[in-house]
Amino acid sequence: MNLISWNVNGLRACMNKGFMEFFNAIDADVFCIQESKMQRDQASFDFPRYEEYWNSAQKKGYSGVAIFSKTKPLSVSYDMGIAHHDLEGRIITAEYKDFYLVNVYTPNSKRELERLEYRMEWEDDFRAFVKNLEKTKPVVICGDLNVAHKEIDLKNPKTNRRNAGFTDEERKKFSKLLDSGFTDTFRYFYPDKEGAYSWWSYMGKARENNTGWRIDYFLCSQILDSRLKDARIYPEIMGSDHCPVGLEIDIS
Repeated sequence: MNLISWNVNGLRACMNKGFMEFFNAIDADVFCIQESKMQRDQASFDFPRYEEYWNSAQKKGYSGVAIFSKTKPLSVSYDMGIAHHDLEGRIITAEYKDFYLVNVYTPNSKRELERLEYRMEWEDDFRAFVKNLEKTKPVVICGDLNVAHKEIDLKNPKTNRRNAGFTDEERKKFSKLLDSGFTDTFRYFYPDKEGAYSWWSYMGKARENNTGWRIDYFLCSQILDSRLKDARIYPEIMGSDHCPVGLEIDIS
């Protein structure tokens, strides 16, 4: 099973920058996007052969996630069921025969860390949410988790220690999620690989110089580790300030 996740930073804009070329070429079984920045009725995109599931923010042009799946999931649910978290279109959960797939766009702590306190609350609630799903069957989490976990996961760790996405607080919450029973699939295959990033600022030729961050992930319940085949990052794919990431897993 080939899974893809991509923060498209506005699907309508990404459509004009090669989205469908990659979508068709990669031919994923399940393709997840974050930051769609649209309601489904705002554009007439066509995804033949795929079931579509959209979760959009109440605020137009903001956040939003979608899942495109060749196989119809057994069930699909939206958000966490916690009112103050469920306004921004950040989670879709698709249930398959052997696992749950959770597509998530984690809130950014923002400049000056104005949303860090909220982010900490979100992290605890999200971890409880996925651990509750795991009581029924294994879980695969994909999306923009808005954190570079270790120093190896960004180009300039020392100068970013108190910046959103690399604070000690965010990194500790990510460690806590992994320690609760999840595997960072990319590091499972490539524990020491440097320069592997999924997001680059639009400023200062960051992408050209590969001054990036790895903040897009596939995580899985550790019980699935033996079924993992490969994890990939596609830095050559343009169209967003993020690039797609992928997971190949022996699962149905």
